Amino acid sequence: MKAIVPEVQAHLRRRLLISYRVDPAVAAGLLPPGFRPQLIDGSALAGVCVLGLDAIRPRWFRPGWGLRSENAAHRMAVEWDAAEGVQRGVFIFERHSSAWHPVLLGGRLFPGVHRKARFTTRESGGRYALTMDAGAHSLDADVEIGGAWSSGFFGSVDEASEFYRAGRIGWSLGHDGRGVEPVALTSGAWAVEGARLHGLRSSFFDALPEGSAVFDSVVVMRDLPVVLSDLRGDSDVLPKEHVAGLHGADARRIPEG
Repeated sequence: MKAIVPEVQAHLRRRLLISYRVDPAVAAGLLPPGFRPQLIDGSALAGVCVLGLDAIRPRWFRPGWGLRSENAAHRMAVEWDAAEGVQRGVFIFERHSSAWHPVLLGGRLFPGVHRKARFTTRESGGRYALTMDAGAHSLDADVEIGGAWSSGFFGSVDEASEFYRAGRIGWSLGHDGRGVEPVALTSGAWAVEGARLHGLRSSFFDALPEGSAVFDSVVVMRDLPVVLSDLRGDSDVLPKEHVAGLHGADARRIPEG
């Protein structure tokens, strides 16, 4: 019998999903044991997820109350071998947040270690210009909904939407820097819109070897209910390979910005 899954409910104001094509050898060198890059036409897919959330609360809390945050996660599409076969999701290298609650509680009460960052957002119509500053870690993105669809990975916005929806489980290192923990993001009203990029700078991807990470595409989600589920007690999603024991030499493979 599975344990009851703790869940957090929120309103997603806006989610930017910015994708890069990454050299598979470089991608594999970033991941801890137990995970491998999910390859599409010979390339790994990685990117940045920028989330604006409000009404954040435990699912059993009454509506009308909740916290608010801006968040950014640098991540990669991955595969792993679990009890029920090959699973797919994302591995998150670093998470940053504007709010105190994910920084204080992330990786403790709920999976997902976060570091504090300062966010500046400028939103007008369907255009979003966002800056994240966390010292050595930084991000600038300027995205506008609409325009002709262009991607080396996905033939259409619908194809991109289904790919992101299927990768609902996000893994990341715990506070000990060795074990990993999973969280799932789902929505009963999933909707994705195509967008175009006006500007992008990521300290994480810019630190990779020159030419090994190239922008591919961007999509936007907005004004949706979402649920975050703690899957640490779900043995069906755990990698078969023991993932603990990621030592300092391995940790140095993850760029520091």
